[in-house]
Amino acid sequence: MDANANVETVRAFIGAWSRLDVDELVAYFAPEGVYHNMPLAPVAGHERLRLFIAAFLKNWTATQWDILNIAAAGDVVFAERIDRTMVGDKAVELPCCGVFELRNGKIAVWRDYFDMATYTRAVG
Repeated sequence: MDANANVETVRAFIGAWSRLDVDELVAYFAPEGVYHNMPLAPVAGHERLRLFIAAFLKNWTATQWDILNIAAAGDVVFAERIDRTMVGDKAVELPCCGVFELRNGKIAVWRDYFDMATYTRAVG
């Protein structure tokens, strides 16, 4: 896949988060795909991804991720974002930078960099 197609895949994936649909989100990953929220241990494979994503979506009532900057070099896409999420009735605005490695149109690896304290203070 070319860099433009990879950017469009990442844009679609980021947009999909607003629907809070775990199965839709997991479908963007390769079967052995890895999600590494940098403050936590990496999670690999569809079943573990499904459990991990479902665990933190369970308290979310809404989310909208705004892309500030996005760029690609081949199969690697960088997406700087502000993730705006309602956790119950608490609003969280979380600056993030995601690094995605794509293979054949699917996410092989996603590393997300953010400050966990920003999130925990907001939901405190």
